[in-house]
Amino acid sequence: MEDFSRRRMLFASGALGAFGVLGAASSARARSLWTWSPNGSVAGRGAGLDPEWVWDEEADPVLAAVIERGDVPKANEALRKWTRNDQPLPSGLPADLRDFMERARQLPSWADRGRLETAAEFNKSRGLYLNLLNGVGGGMLSTAIPREARSVYYSKGGADMEDRVAKTSMLGFAVGDPNAYRPDGDVVVQAVKTRLVHAAVRHLLPQSPDWSRTSGGQTVPISQQDMLVTWHTLPTYAMRTMRAWKVPVTSAESAAYLHVWQVTAHMLGIRDEYIPATWDAAEAQSAQVLDPVLAPTAEGVELTDILLRQLAEQTSPGGIDRPLVNALARHLVGDRVADWDGIPRDPFWEKAVATAWPKLVAFREKLIPLPFVPPLAWTIDEAARKYILFYLTKGQGTHIEIPETNRPA
Repeated sequence: MEDFSRRRMLFASGALGAFGVLGAASSARARSLWTWSPNGSVAGRGAGLDPEWVWDEEADPVLAAVIERGDVPKANEALRKWTRNDQPLPSGLPADLRDFMERARQLPSWADRGRLETAAEFNKSRGLYLNLLNGVGGGMLSTAIPREARSVYYSKGGADMEDRVAKTSMLGFAVGDPNAYRPDGDVVVQAVKTRLVHAAVRHLLPQSPDWSRTSGGQTVPISQQDMLVTWHTLPTYAMRTMRAWKVPVTSAESAAYLHVWQVTAHMLGIRDEYIPATWDAAEAQSAQVLDPVLAPTAEGVELTDILLRQLAEQTSPGGIDRPLVNALARHLVGDRVADWDGIPRDPFWEKAVATAWPKLVAFREKLIPLPFVPPLAWTIDEAARKYILFYLTKGQGTHIEIPETNRPA
């Protein structure tokens, strides 16, 4: 990590020091005490195993074999041809990988087409909020999750964050697309491909000395608990924030939005006994698995800086709008997470966003008339739209592919 700037490195050291031993101990306790009941899951029952010690018993051995045989290039070439939910798997896949994917692409028996359609309409009507929350909000939360930040940083994708952002955005925006789970959508495709990547990373990262040195004793990455932690940075965080913004959401829309992410969790390989059945169950699980593990890392600070720099450069060539981007990110995740992510402060823009954003939301929801929206709000609105466009277009021409190496030294 020689390329860390002195300022960011000092910040990371200070933030880590401020978090201290108490925070580390709290994180360790949170990961070792699983009390969430499977009775609150979509399965309604389960063994109650701690997801910290559960991975993906179906995908992991298959991808390990594909990598060890040297079949990754062959598999990726075939996977590029698979782009729609209703499309047969392409020829050229290794037999064991094809057999697994045929099983993995099937929707769970409890998937409800009616609720998936309601979710599609909700995603369309609330797209600006959801894309902003799942993009910048979820992104800033993920870089404050030590395990996720380090898994990203030391895996192959960490060496090219523009490409990593593009591939990550493909799944997020596939979920939000109106055609998401329709035959001509691609959520099934992107979710199964992401599941393959996770399994490959589980095989590869333990071979990385840098990851092993910083993994905090974890010997295999991306456990079921890690996946749940990430899941809560998306639907749970988004719904909670929209409610805080007073965005009108009907009970049918709320249930449908949860459902589309429940199905997506299943397609990513999360066991049904861990997928929350209700928002109350989701909030209870999030409080146990996500809240206690948020913390600063040097890798997270670096990744945050890369992500926000990309956005600022997209919003304004040369990155001159970086203070506005920083303020918007801080507003979305709050000062604690923003400080851990190393997001610089700017009093002017922070006050402007805090004042203008609620009025923008109220105006969109027809709760206040146009004259009550301050002129500066439209600058913030435009920045948000450019950010979303940046992520929407980033995945064009990109394919989620199985890695065969870790981050180059």
